[in-house]
Amino acid sequence: MNRLKGKVAVITGGALGLGRATAIRMAEEGAAVAITDVLTKEANDLVDELLARDLQACSWVLDVSREDEVKRVLAEVAKRFGRIDILVNNAGVSGANKPTDQLTEAEWDHVQAINVKGVFFGVKHVIPHLRRAGGGSIINLSSIYGLVSAPDVPPYHASKGAVRMMTKTDALLYAKEKIRVNSIHPGFILTPMVEGFVRELGDEAANRVAIDALHPLGHIGEPDDIAWGCVYLASDEAKFVTGAELVIDGGYTAR
Repeated sequence: MNRLKGKVAVITGGALGLGRATAIRMAEEGAAVAITDVLTKEANDLVDELLARDLQACSWVLDVSREDEVKRVLAEVAKRFGRIDILVNNAGVSGANKPTDQLTEAEWDHVQAINVKGVFFGVKHVIPHLRRAGGGSIINLSSIYGLVSAPDVPPYHASKGAVRMMTKTDALLYAKEKIRVNSIHPGFILTPMVEGFVRELGDEAANRVAIDALHPLGHIGEPDDIAWGCVYLASDEAKFVTGAELVIDGGYTAR
């Protein structure tokens, strides 16, 4: 219950899915959590849920593709809680599922603005706060598609490959300052994003069976599978872990 006691965590895209699960688990482990999202109602509802359990939480409206907003919100979080120790760059979108030659520039740029620039802005503007705290942990949500690919969703796959390499670069840049930077690579996880992807394909029941079968363990994951990975990387248990790829994918990439 105290793996993150005394720490302050900022979670982007924290209202639903992986972000929501991570916020809950980190709060339960003693962290004060700043839940940031464009989904104001869902973020506020989660804060109310956590406060009702005597856990520490607050929410901010944040579009991670806007640098001025990222800088401002991080400053407000630090002022509210006194410091920042953890940043979980979770906010992301899947984008248009078209072959590369059919994508528009706008469709490509939309995904990169959130999935790539959002991570860049988060790291850029949290570093001063982590320095003041004497170190910290940055956790970037990549994907199995930052490691391998598939014949679909080109903007998404490109963005997650970028996040993987950004993570390693920043791990090297900031290691001497005791700032650890790691990426998590989920397989298919039962989140609103994946549920929407399954619906797009048509026959939901049949497609769910097919997606389960992609994973050697025989089923897709749950948000908590990723949330506990985030807790580990944020905790002092991972004090010797930086520049690493934590793959949580039911065996998908082991083939």
